[in-house]
Amino acid sequence: MVDDRLGGANAAADLLTGRRFLEVEGPYGVGLTAVEIGADEFCRQPKPDEAGAVLSRAVAVPMLRKSFGLSVRRLQGYAQLGQPLDLTPVEDAAEAVARREEEFIYYGQPQYGLEGLLTAEGRHELKSSDWAEVEQALHDVLAAVNRLDASGFHGPYALALSPKLYNTLFRRYEGSDMLQLEHLKRLCELGVFKAAIEGAVLIDPHVGKLLIGQDLMTGYSSNDGIHHQLFVSESLVLMLHDPDAVCVLKPPTG
Repeated sequence: MVDDRLGGANAAADLLTGRRFLEVEGPYGVGLTAVEIGADEFCRQPKPDEAGAVLSRAVAVPMLRKSFGLSVRRLQGYAQLGQPLDLTPVEDAAEAVARREEEFIYYGQPQYGLEGLLTAEGRHELKSSDWAEVEQALHDVLAAVNRLDASGFHGPYALALSPKLYNTLFRRYEGSDMLQLEHLKRLCELGVFKAAIEGAVLIDPHVGKLLIGQDLMTGYSSNDGIHHQLFVSESLVLMLHDPDAVCVLKPPTG
C-alpha cells in the first residue's frame, strides 16, 4: 500500500469500496500483465487434412499510475530541521488512482474487453423509483434481493449507491428513531457504500474476485534539482465469475 508516512494510504482507503465486499486475491507482483480464463479450445474444428489451432483467452491486468512532485528543499527541511511538509500532492495522486480503481470495478473498460459490476453481460437489472419517498428505498432493494435470491444467490449482500441515493438514507422513518441507512445495513450485511456510480447495485460476493498484481504503492522516478518526481501505482483486474450475482437498480428517467 501507499506508505503511511507520505499520507496517501488513508486518502485512498476512504474512496475504495469494491475491496470492502469483494474477495481480494494477491498481490502477485507487477509482472502480472494478463490472466488466462476458460479452457484452451480449437478456434475452429480442423478438417481431416488440416492442422488444428488451439487458443486460450485472457484478460488484461490494467496498471494505474499517477505522478506527483515534492520539493527537494522542503523534503530536506522536513528530514533535517523538522519543518512541516505539505503532503497534498501524494494524497491527490493516491485518490486519483483509487478513483480509477473504482471505475474499473464498477464500469470496466469495454474497449479492452473488461467488464464491470454495472456493465457485465448477464447482470440483472430492475428499474428503481424515486427515493424521495421514505419507504421506496427499502422496497427497491428488497426487489433486488428477491431477484438474486431467486437466481440462487442468497447473500450476504453488499449495496453500492450513488452519492445522491446514499445521502437520502440519513432520514428517519416516521415515528421511529431508526435511520433508513441502519435499516438497509441489516438487509445488506456486507455493508452499504457510497460510490462514484449512477443509481445502485446489489452484489452477492460470489460474483467474482479482485485480482491484485501490484498493490497500491509509491515509487521514485527522478530528481530535476527542484522536485523529487514520484508516482503512485497499482495493477489489478476484476475477475467476474457469476455476473448474475449482480442486480443493478437503474435510476428513474427524468
